[in-house]
Amino acid sequence: MKLRDKLDEVMKSVPQYDEPTTDKELLRQAIVAELDAISLYEYMARKAQNRWVKKVLLEIAKEEKHHIHEFEEMLEKVDKEYKEQEAEADQELRDMGIKVD
Repeated sequence: MKLRDKLDEVMKSVPQYDEPTTDKELLRQAIVAELDAISLYEYMARKAQNRWVKKVLLEIAKEEKHHIHEFEEMLEKVDKEYKEQEAEADQELRDMGIKVD
């Protein structure tokens, strides 16, 4: 599969949303977009033949991960339920022995 075909395939899988109406929706969509971008850049890095191209693509993917964290921090401020659910998920992971503090 050619890179262009893969890019077209990835773009088809990007969810199409109605116009966001709240900051919570905007932030959630931003997180989804960043996750898609990470997947795309990491895929492109695996395909890159030049080590410098690969390095730049992986660095950009890393920056997208930073953006996710920023959006999550903002989401915690505008969606109180998000923070509560995050705490519950952490506890569930601890109970399963997956997360250790």
